[in-house]
Amino acid sequence: MRWLVGWSSTAAGAAAPGSAGATGYDGETVHPVGSQLLWGDPDPLWAVGDWRPDEVRVVKADAQNRIAVLGMCGASDEELRVGLFAARGGALRHLTAWPGSYTAVVQVGRRITVCGDLAGARPVFHTPWAGGTAYATAALPLADLIEANLDFGHLAALLAAPDVPAAVHDSTPYDGVRRIPPGHALILRAGSREIAGYEPVASLAVAAPPADPGAAVDAVRDALVDAVRARLAAPRHVPGTDIDPGPVPGMGPAERRAARGAARGAERRAARGMPVPGIGSDLSGGPASGTLALLAAGLPGMPGTVLGHGTGAGERLLAVTFNDLAVRGREAELERAGTLAANPRLHHVVVAGGEEVLPYADLEGPLTDEPGPSLVTAARHRARLAAGSADHFTGYGARQVLDAHPARLADLLMDRKRRHLVRPVAALAKADGSVMVPARVYSAARRLARTPYRAGVDALSDRLMQRRFEEPGGAVGASLAALTWARPGPAARWLTGEALAEVSVRLQGAAGRTGGGPGQRPGDFRARAALARHAADLRVLEQAAEIRSQRLHAPFLDNQVVRACRVLPEALRVQPGARAAILRTVLEGAGVGGLPPGWGAPTHASSAVAARTGLRVAADSLTGLFDTPLLAEAGLVEARVVREAVRDAADGAAIPLDGIADLVALELWLRRLLARRGTCWTGTPARARAVPAGIAPQGRALGAGA
Repeated sequence: MRWLVGWSSTAAGAAAPGSAGATGYDGETVHPVGSQLLWGDPDPLWAVGDWRPDEVRVVKADAQNRIAVLGMCGASDEELRVGLFAARGGALRHLTAWPGSYTAVVQVGRRITVCGDLAGARPVFHTPWAGGTAYATAALPLADLIEANLDFGHLAALLAAPDVPAAVHDSTPYDGVRRIPPGHALILRAGSREIAGYEPVASLAVAAPPADPGAAVDAVRDALVDAVRARLAAPRHVPGTDIDPGPVPGMGPAERRAARGAARGAERRAARGMPVPGIGSDLSGGPASGTLALLAAGLPGMPGTVLGHGTGAGERLLAVTFNDLAVRGREAELERAGTLAANPRLHHVVVAGGEEVLPYADLEGPLTDEPGPSLVTAARHRARLAAGSADHFTGYGARQVLDAHPARLADLLMDRKRRHLVRPVAALAKADGSVMVPARVYSAARRLARTPYRAGVDALSDRLMQRRFEEPGGAVGASLAALTWARPGPAARWLTGEALAEVSVRLQGAAGRTGGGPGQRPGDFRARAALARHAADLRVLEQAAEIRSQRLHAPFLDNQVVRACRVLPEALRVQPGARAAILRTVLEGAGVGGLPPGWGAPTHASSAVAARTGLRVAADSLTGLFDTPLLAEAGLVEARVVREAVRDAADGAAIPLDGIADLVALELWLRRLLARRGTCWTGTPARARAVPAGIAPQGRALGAGA
C-alpha cells in the first residue's frame, strides 16, 4: 500500500519545533511508519509506502508556496509550477487536468489544498485531530491516529444500498473518518476545513447543448492516447527483490523486519513470480483491454519490456490473457485475443487457471484499506497479474465511463429525445421475446423522469423498512429495476431489521440535507454513483491482489478520460454495442485497424458461471466462515440466515450472487482488521490503532453514522 498523509494545525506552534510531526493527546510527537517527509512543520506532509522516485515530485516557488504530485502524472515540472501559481488564486480544476492518475497537494502559506479525482479511484480522507485536521489518501492511517471504532451504520449501508450515495454519504468504515466526494477538493486553512467541488454540475432547468458525436469520440481518443503516452514516457522499472515494500498495516516494525528477513531467500528463489520489467497490458479479448494494448503497442517509441531483462522480448509489449480452465464460455474471446496478439509488437502470454483460482477458492490475503467485493476474487486476479509487467495496463472502468446506465433513458425523455429510445428498447424486446417490453420500459423511464430525487430516496427507505426486495429477472428486469433514483443492494435481503432501520434513517437524513435534489438528471446521477463504486472496488482489488514492484494502470479512470467520456451524447451511449463502436473508432483514429470479427461482443455469462462454480466448490468453507461471524456480532446479519443463503446458492437457487460476495468480503475484511497488530504511526502508545476494543455486541440502534 502507498498513501500520503498530512496535517493542518490551528497554530504554527502546534507541533514540537523541528519534529515534523503532530503532537498527540499525551504530548508525544507522532509521524507515520516508513515515511518520507515531503515538507515539514507547521503543516507537514509525508509519502508512505514503496513509492518510486519518479512517482513523488515536489515543485517549490518559495518556502511557503509549493506543490506535491504523487502518482503517475504527465505534467512537466514547468507545468506543475504554472499550476501552483494559478492555484494561489483559488483555481483548482486545472490541477486535475494533466494526463495520468495522481493526487495533487498544494500549499500556499497556511492553506493546504488536496484534490481528489473524478472517478473515486484516488480518494481523500480527513478527520479532526488534536485541534486541527489530519488528511490522507487512505482511511486506515487516520483511523489508527484517532483510535476510531467501526461505523456500523456505514457497514450496514455497504450491504443494504452500496450504489446509493445518500446511504453511504461521506462516511467510511471507521467512525470519525470522512471522505471527500469524487470531483471535490479538501481545503484546509490553519486547521479548519472546507470541501469544494471543482467540476461544473449539469442543470435540471436547462438542457446541455447538443454535443457533436464525432467530435466527442475524437476527444475520447485524444484523452486515451495522452493517458497511454504519459505511461510510456515515464521511466521504466526493473523489479528487484531487495526493495523494501514499506509499511504493512497489519504488522508492527519488529514483525515486518522478521518477515522481511525470512522472506528474502524465498523471494530470490521465486524470482519468476516477479513482474516482468517494462510495460505490459491485459488482453482479455474484450474491447477495453484490447484498445489499451493496441494503443500502447502502436504509439511511437519502445512500448514494452526493457532490453536484456525478463522475457527478452525487447520492444514488444507483454500482453497477458487469462484462460479459465474450470469454466467454459469465453472461447470466442480467447480466440480474438490470440488474433490480436499476432501483432508483431505484442508478446503474448496465456495464464491458465483451474479450480484453485475460482472465486472463493483462496480467501487468504492482506488487509485492505476498506472492504469490497473484489476480496473474494483477489487470488484469481493475482494469478494473472503475476505474469504481467512492472507497469501493467488494465481495462477497468471502460464499461462505467462509456456505457449507458439504464436510467439514462429517463434523461432522454427529459430532453424530449424519444426517438433515440427505439433501438435500445427494441434490443431489450428482442432479448426478452415479449411485445410488452417497449411499453413497460417507456412507462418506467417516464415515471423516473417525473420523480423528484427526494421521492426516490424516500421510496427506497420504505422498501428497506418493508423488506421488499423482489425484482424481475432477465435483462429487461434488470433494466426496469435500474430505472429508479435508488435501489436496494443485492445483500440487503439478509440484513437484520435493525440494520435496515439504520440505513433507512440515514436515507431520510440525506434526503433532508439535499433539499430539492442533487442538481443532476437521474441517469447521469446513477452513472456517476456506479462509477464511484466501481473505482472504490478497483482500489480494494489493487491492494488485495498487489504484486510486489508492480503498478496497475487504469487509463479509463483518469480524470481527462472521464471528462471526455462524459461529453459523449446520451443518444450515442444508449445504442446497442455503443462501447465497442466507440473504441473501434478510437483505434481507427489512432491508426490501428484489422480488428478480428466479433470484436467487442459482450460476454458476461462466464463471470456469473465462475462465481456460481466457485461458490459451489467452496460451500463448506464459506459455511464455516459464518459459524460465528463478526457480522452477526455487530448486529448486521443472523448467522443462520447467511449459512442457509450460502447453501441455497451453492445448490443453484436463484439467489443474487453479488450479495453473497458482499457478505463474504465484509466478513473477511472485519476478521483481517481485528487480527492485525501494530499501527501506522510511531510515537504513539500500543493502544493507538483502529478498533482497539474490537466489536462490541450491538444491543442498540447501529446509528454511529446516522
